[in-house]
Amino acid sequence: MNSRTAISKDAPVLLDMMADLNAIEGIAFSRAKFSRVLKELLDNPELGFVPLFVEDRKTVGYAVVAYSFDLEWGGRDAFITEFYIRSEHRGKGFGKQALDLLERLARKNKIKALHLGVRRENTAAMKLYEGGGFKDWPRRAMSKVL
Repeated sequence: MNSRTAISKDAPVLLDMMADLNAIEGIAFSRAKFSRVLKELLDNPELGFVPLFVEDRKTVGYAVVAYSFDLEWGGRDAFITEFYIRSEHRGKGFGKQALDLLERLARKNKIKALHLGVRRENTAAMKLYEGGGFKDWPRRAMSKVL
């Protein structure tokens, strides 16, 4: 499997996958809103990047990686805000390959730490992430929508 950075023309296929991911996660999805915010991310590489995971010229999945900066981690860090493998490709090792690709891309982009969120009931995803070296953070993550 390979990856390539998504560009504006990839938005329709990305939005289809995003709709599926958000339905699975129980997150309200507005195609118009996500389209606008996705365009902003794709047009501004200083915000992060969106790798598409490709096998035999078919898109297997994608991730959204958003940059941050933290002294604790030694500089630039990033949050994997979305990680998705199409249902027909799950359970075949593509998730592990995609995580490995993400780590290489992160290192290439001088990211010192990668973070992600996962629902505790999603045991398959937790097993994948733990197998990729992700660990529980000793602090509880909290958010406030502004």
